[in-house]
Amino acid sequence: MKIRKRSNAPIFWGLFGAGGMLSALFGPALVFITGIAVPLGLLLPKGAMNYPKMLAFAQNFIGKGFILAVIALFMWHAVHRIYHSLHEFGIHAGTGAKVLCYGSAFVGTVISAVVLLGLGF
Repeated sequence: MKIRKRSNAPIFWGLFGAGGMLSALFGPALVFITGIAVPLGLLLPKGAMNYPKMLAFAQNFIGKGFILAVIALFMWHAVHRIYHSLHEFGIHAGTGAKVLCYGSAFVGTVISAVVLLGLGF
C-alpha cells in the first residue's frame, strides 16, 4: 500500500483563485473610482471619498472585512502568479522562492489585519 503525501497546494490555489475572481470583478471598478472618478469629480458627489467617510468605512466591521479581503486576496493572487512565472524566466523556483513569495503575501496580510484592527471600531 502506497502512502500519499499531503499537499498544501490546494490552499494556495484556492487563495489564487479567490484573488483572481475578486480582482477581475472589483479591480477595474476600484481603479476607476479611486484613480479616475474621484480625482476628476466624475459620477460621484463631491466629498464622497473624503477622509472622515473613508475612516468611518474602515472602522466598520464590514468595511474592515472588505478592505482586508481586497488587499490580502490581491496579494495572494499576485505572488502565486509571480511564483509560477519565475519558471518562464528560467528561474526554477525552489523552496526559497516559495517561502519568499508566499511569505511576503502572508506578512502583507498580517500587516493589513493589524493596521485595520488598530483603526478601532
